[in-house]
Amino acid sequence: METKEMLQYIDHTLLKPVCTWDEIEALCKEALSYHTASVCIPPSYVKRAREAFGPELPICTVIGFPLGYNPAEVKVCEARTALRDGADELDMVINLGDVKNRDFEKVYEEIRALRETAGSRILKVIVETCYLTRDEKIRLCEIVTKAGADYIKTSTGFGTAGATMEDILLFKEHIGSSVKIKAAGGIRTREDLEAFIQAGCSRIGTSSAVKLLCSSAE
Repeated sequence: METKEMLQYIDHTLLKPVCTWDEIEALCKEALSYHTASVCIPPSYVKRAREAFGPELPICTVIGFPLGYNPAEVKVCEARTALRDGADELDMVINLGDVKNRDFEKVYEEIRALRETAGSRILKVIVETCYLTRDEKIRLCEIVTKAGADYIKTSTGFGTAGATMEDILLFKEHIGSSVKIKAAGGIRTREDLEAFIQAGCSRIGTSSAVKLLCSSAE
């Protein structure tokens, strides 16, 4: 796969708690230069990035990140603020406690509330696969589909493990036709990037893809 094509799958990401504006600014410039799918940045930088780079920059941000146990009302408030500030895409973390309590209706209602808040904007649902059983993953595929989200996403990158090919194949088997897959966490080689794309991922969340792909293309 050509480098230019691969870059179009990348959510160029920087979510470290200590990231500075200089780092975010550099990330945004790279995203525009290399035509990545988006930049994925902390909510506190969304407004500044939008003002600095205008509508040409696709901005993704995170909601309930990285642990997901904020009340749903807080996540809705976060989402409204992010959209007001200029976000194009929202990556929300589900409440894993609700999953472990088998309160799947509550999980559904939360995702549905974020879907309504996002409106026409893209909504990705982070399920943090490293903490889930196979049955829980399957159930969440069904819930994400029913709630109308655009993507199911493997990981925050802050859990005990990231994306695995096994989970991508499981998702493909159980999500609805309207739901796409985003792999994130631990994807650090060109071979991994290409393998996840070929397996059916429409987005890859990573902080290293631009450096990796563009340095290897030189």
